[in-house]
Amino acid sequence: MKKLIECVPNFSEGNDLEIIRQITAEIEAVAGISLLDVDPGASTNRTVVTFVGEPEPVIEAAFRAIKKAGQLIDMRKHQGAHPRMGATDVCPLIPISGISFEECIEYARKLGKRVGEELGIPVYFYEKAATAPNRKNLAVLRAGEYEGFATKIYQPEWKPDFGPQEYHAKSGQTAIGVRDFLIAYNVNLNTKSVRRANSVAYDVREAGRPKTEDGTPWGKKVLDANGKPINEPGMLKAVKGIGWFVEEYGIAQVSMNLTDISVTPLHVAFDACVESAHQRGLRVTGSELIGLLPKKALTDAGRYFLKKSEWSEGASEEELIQIAIKSMGLAELKPFDPKEKIIEYAIEANSGPKLVNLNLRQFCNETLSDSPAPGGGSVAALCGALGASLGGMVANLSAGKRGWDARIPFYSDWAVRAQALKDELLYLIDEDTRAFNQMMEAMRLPKGNAEEDKIRAEAIETASKYAAEIPFRVMQTSFKSYDLLNAMANEGLEASITDAGVGALCTHAAVHGAGLNVKINLGGIKDEAWKADMTAKVNNLIAQSRQKSDEIMGMVEGKM
Repeated sequence: MKKLIECVPNFSEGNDLEIIRQITAEIEAVAGISLLDVDPGASTNRTVVTFVGEPEPVIEAAFRAIKKAGQLIDMRKHQGAHPRMGATDVCPLIPISGISFEECIEYARKLGKRVGEELGIPVYFYEKAATAPNRKNLAVLRAGEYEGFATKIYQPEWKPDFGPQEYHAKSGQTAIGVRDFLIAYNVNLNTKSVRRANSVAYDVREAGRPKTEDGTPWGKKVLDANGKPINEPGMLKAVKGIGWFVEEYGIAQVSMNLTDISVTPLHVAFDACVESAHQRGLRVTGSELIGLLPKKALTDAGRYFLKKSEWSEGASEEELIQIAIKSMGLAELKPFDPKEKIIEYAIEANSGPKLVNLNLRQFCNETLSDSPAPGGGSVAALCGALGASLGGMVANLSAGKRGWDARIPFYSDWAVRAQALKDELLYLIDEDTRAFNQMMEAMRLPKGNAEEDKIRAEAIETASKYAAEIPFRVMQTSFKSYDLLNAMANEGLEASITDAGVGALCTHAAVHGAGLNVKINLGGIKDEAWKADMTAKVNNLIAQSRQKSDEIMGMVEGKM
């Protein structure tokens, strides 16, 4: 698996588009980097940039961007609503795939050392890369902001991790960190009052608000044994938040960082703000995402709002995302394009064309052409996806039947499972073609001496096994649809019984067809034990599939 790191530097410039362009040009100039998003904010006077790549190119691109920002941005003139400490305020690294936090920390150290030594900019490590407990939390590290570092940096406990221990007036300081995926998320309020927006922020954020003796915001603060204020915790864990006024929109917002969406998902943060605002006589009018977010954050939100409206959650990925966008008003202030804002889609856009993105005619034309791929393996996966889709359709139709409201959770659960099976099989359409292409690449390796022949033979053996494993995954995944189809043939709408039957036929075609592709790829494998084991598994699964398909078809015929 390729090692991928996401880097999300925040630069203290959100108005001068030429400065922003010059900074991002430094990033794009590094080979192997995909620039995914550039999100400037005028009132915050801050731009959030998102790019992704393998570790070494990411570190090089980050260094060049920090250098250029230091040259172009003068912090002595900077004003903005967002807290900041330098021209490159923060530069976090986030592991995406194939790389651990520990490895990312080593790359953060490498970047920080270069920035400190070559650029003379004071560097502090934060979050998982922090070198001291008081530096882990970015809010604590950045306390006092750019201006405060004029004296703060000379205190022994605030000596930079790299770079000079002296105030860098023009460029300020830079925080470099390693963290989990963070979502920067703003909720829009129908007020211009920062004080009222802060009240909502204090209600929802984990830190809450200072505890007072009489329970009023203006009352005397309750102090601990060390004389420090005690806070009343807020509603949500893993959430940081403040209120601010955004001049270009003419509204106040609750600005949040969701630091662990497995603890507090996006939709939970949104609804908590709705609840708090309502209690204070305010309304939430929409929300705004800064930078990118994982697809799961929106699909989970879509399911949440479907369930809240007492409807089946078994919608497609695309539909779930649109429901989430509408429900949380993500397009209220500016257009929200999932292809640009969802990290998986943004990465995918840079990875070349995919079969699943072709329309039906294009897919058939490509299959019918004189190219050997896509072939039977990809078509078998498509058959499996259609079988699961038909089962899911029956589930969704049944969930919408008048008078069956009490059974919605039952059908919804099956429809959700159908979507997961369909998505996995659609993925395998392209993966089967990729496996074939890997085989062709192995066959094209040079041969002529003992060393080259050995390398080529090993590559062909590995590619042959993978070319057999992918259609076997198609078999296994398609076979799982039988439980769905059986349930729908038994308990789904009788008017849709034939759809369950066609689904069973598609599923058996997928299992048997993919099995043929496994067997043809076993021919060139030298590992006889592996080959014998796979052959037995394939024959067993085909036999079981034929039995399951016949049982469902018998049920369908009997009800017609």
